[in-house]
Amino acid sequence: MPDPIRRTAEGIEVDLLVVPNASRPEVVGLHGERVKVRVSSPPERLKANAAVLELLEDVVGLKRLSIVRGRTTRFKTVLVPTTDVEMVRSLLVEPRKGGKRC
Repeated sequence: MPDPIRRTAEGIEVDLLVVPNASRPEVVGLHGERVKVRVSSPPERLKANAAVLELLEDVVGLKRLSIVRGRTTRFKTVLVPTTDVEMVRSLLVEPRKGGKRC
């Protein structure tokens, strides 16, 4: 099974499964070969993309994340500007209690 969180020359890429129109924004954790993320924004006019980036920036504590693949689909790949794979993995995959993972 491919790793959804991997190091690249530009930083860390994270493969996501995005669920728009959720009741609350949260990082659910590993779901198959992707990290599942819920956002309350609708997919219209790329609002869900902005919400995904905002949520992940808040969770990993870094700015300037970007969507590198999947702008118009629920299957996205986000680039995190760091080289610390284990930090990103622990924040997005490992189970935590209480809604939004921060």
